[in-house]
Amino acid sequence: MPALVDNKEIVRRFAEEFINGGNYDTAEEFLAEDIADHTPSGETTGREAVVETLKTVRTAFPDFVVTPRDIVAEDDTVAVRMTQRGTHEGTFMGIEPTGNAFEIEAMAFMRLEDGKIVERWGRPDLLGLFRQLGRTELPAPPA
Repeated sequence: MPALVDNKEIVRRFAEEFINGGNYDTAEEFLAEDIADHTPSGETTGREAVVETLKTVRTAFPDFVVTPRDIVAEDDTVAVRMTQRGTHEGTFMGIEPTGNAFEIEAMAFMRLEDGKIVERWGRPDLLGLFRQLGRTELPAPPA
């Protein structure tokens, strides 16, 4: 049972320090070198790719934050239901900055090994995000 508590704490700190704090130097502490990251935008592999993804998000939404609402762990997997917020100040998925603030719900599942995230599945409410950015249609999926 202690491993579940530890995994939940790792994920909570990952959200607070890496995502919300934008502290990219913590990537090595939280992410496996060959992490597989699955998102609606596509799949990336590797710690540096995850860092670059967060940099892209924080360029589009400099005040981007996640607030975990529920964190549940079983075996080596941690599930998080969260709220994501930010203000659209840079280009995102081809959408020019609108200055609009957004708030959406999202879920993520993370599998950990030896205290590091080795695989992550992120599912934000992209339709809700695009609507709050003033889009009535979804951008084309990545090629």
